[in-house]
Amino acid sequence: MNKCSYRRLIKRIIYLFLLWFVIHQICIITDGLRDENTKTDVAVIYGNTVHEDGTLSERLKARLDRGIQLYNDSLTDILFVSGGLGKEGHYEGTKMKEYLLEKGIPAEKIVVDNQGNNTELTTQNFIKTFGTKKSVVVVSQYHHISRAKLAFRKHGIENVTGAHCDYFEVRDLYSCVREFFGYYSYLMTN
Repeated sequence: MNKCSYRRLIKRIIYLFLLWFVIHQICIITDGLRDENTKTDVAVIYGNTVHEDGTLSERLKARLDRGIQLYNDSLTDILFVSGGLGKEGHYEGTKMKEYLLEKGIPAEKIVVDNQGNNTELTTQNFIKTFGTKKSVVVVSQYHHISRAKLAFRKHGIENVTGAHCDYFEVRDLYSCVREFFGYYSYLMTN
């Protein structure tokens, strides 16, 4: 193979990868922004930053507010809040529950998972708590919905939908790129 042929091959590979990347981004963004709004047994709300002073990040509040909306609209019966111990020193699940209680959600309708340090652990902890027979709506940022649904489906929960929160930021550009690699990592493992 001469030098020109080698360069053409490399260019084609790069173009194909970029095309694949763009198509994937369109798919996950479309999937993430399309809320099915069907009745489910449990809403799984993923944790995020809790500040050192114990206040919730706006991103996390938006996720919880979306879960509250689903509960108040009778689209889910239970709110499963999942997160880990943040570097700021707070268990996300516990702080999420406090927020939900302040907003009027009954304590018996909230299940806390303080060991859900990532999407996979949240899925495993959900199954330990509820088994695989429940219907689920995953609640997160739009770019995370496809991977979260994939995690549940890989563990045998077929009845899983998504609901995104209305929170957008510049950081989403980074998150969308990260989700591309995260999605295929989940697809090929676990």
